[in-house]
Amino acid sequence: MSRVLITGSSDGLGLMAAQTLSEQGHAVTLHARNDRRAQDARAALPDAEGVLVGDLTALAEIRSVAAQANESGRFDAVIHNAGIGYREPRRVETVDGLSHVFAVNVLAPYLLTALITPPDRLVYLSSGMARGGDPDLSDPQWTARRWNGAQAYSDSKLFDVLLAFGVAARWPGVLSNSVEPGWVPTKMGGPGAPDDIDLAPVTQAWLAVSDDPAATVTGRHFRHLRERAAPDHAHSERAQDALLAYCADLTGTPIPAPATR
Repeated sequence: MSRVLITGSSDGLGLMAAQTLSEQGHAVTLHARNDRRAQDARAALPDAEGVLVGDLTALAEIRSVAAQANESGRFDAVIHNAGIGYREPRRVETVDGLSHVFAVNVLAPYLLTALITPPDRLVYLSSGMARGGDPDLSDPQWTARRWNGAQAYSDSKLFDVLLAFGVAARWPGVLSNSVEPGWVPTKMGGPGAPDDIDLAPVTQAWLAVSDDPAATVTGRHFRHLRERAAPDHAHSERAQDALLAYCADLTGTPIPAPATR
C-alpha cells in the first residue's frame, strides 16, 4: 500500500485518480481549495485518508497545504493535478500580484515540491498544449503583453514538464515524471473534448504506485501508459535551471538539493 497525495482532487481527474488508487487499496489524501469543496471531496470518496485544504492561488495557502501534508506524515507519491484551464478571457491577478494561471499551474507545484518532505515519486500533470508552449521567462506574469489565455496555459504546461525534469535531475532518488492526460470532457476540457475520459486518470495513478519497470523511471513524459516524446525545450537544462531559479526568486524557497529522507 502506498500513501498518495493528489492536489486539486475534489472533482475531475484528480478525484478520478484518487478513486482508482483507493479501489486498488492505496491510502489517498485529497486536496480542496476551501472547506465547502473539502466536504464534497469527503462525500465523493469516504475512504480517503484525509483532505488538505488551501487555495493554491495564494502563496501563504500553498505553504499551509505543504505544512498540512508534512504534519500528516511522509507520502510515497504526490500527484500535482491542480490546474487552471485556457479559457480565462483576461489576465486575473492573485493576491500576490501574479498571473492566476502561472500561480496555480506552475508556482503551486513548484512550492509544494520544495516544501513537502520528498516522496518516492512525483507526477506533474501537463497537457498536449505544452507542445505550443514557450519557455521564455521575460514576461511569465503577462504584465507587459496583451493577454492570451491559450498561450499562457500552453506555457504553464510546458513549465510543468520543465519542473518535472528539473526535479528529476536534482533528486536522483525520486522518480519525477510528467503526464498528458488527454483532452477530455471535464470542466476544464469542455463538453466537446474528444478523448476518452476513462483513460485520463490512469497514467498518473500508475506512475504513482506501479512496480512495472515502465513506470519506475524518471525524467520522462507519458500519455495513456506509454512514454511519449517530451515537448520542445523540455530536456534543456538551461530552461529547467531558469524556471527553477525564477520560482525560487518569487517564493524565496529553492528546491532543496539533494533530497533528504
